[in-house]
Amino acid sequence: MPRTAFYPGSFDPVTNGHLDVLARACRLADRLVVGVGAHAGKTPSFSAQERAELLRSCGAPLAEAAGVALEVITFEGLVVEAAARSGASLLVRGLRDGADFYYEMQMAGMNGELAPGLQTVFLPAAPAVRAISATLVRQIAAMGGDVTAFVPAIVAERLAARFPR
Repeated sequence: MPRTAFYPGSFDPVTNGHLDVLARACRLADRLVVGVGAHAGKTPSFSAQERAELLRSCGAPLAEAAGVALEVITFEGLVVEAAARSGASLLVRGLRDGADFYYEMQMAGMNGELAPGLQTVFLPAAPAVRAISATLVRQIAAMGGDVTAFVPAIVAERLAARFPR
């Protein structure tokens, strides 16, 4: 039976750190569903559809190289419900540091109560991308800084267009 993993996030914007976790997640499943969260109360830099498009563009070569089927969706509501709709048995979460670990442990506990059949898997970010956060990338881009070391080229181009100097 094929194994499906669900990798949720806001991905605003897609960073090299996100792609590192995506590539690692491809080693765990036959099918990887990346869920782009759309929250009505937040004002992201890119729409959920734009973020999904960027993830498809940047993630497809990684999934193809690993021989994994990649699907990118948008969702609202609980992660566990989106994972269930996708048929996932694994929930992938990336970890950069201890603060992420403590937060993600709480979330894994709550998600385990809500969806006992969904196993959370933590994937540590590679040292080269561990310091990258989408929040910092957005702030740097908004102030006219160079984010090319932190995001794929297509994302850097879109950020430059979104935040002209």
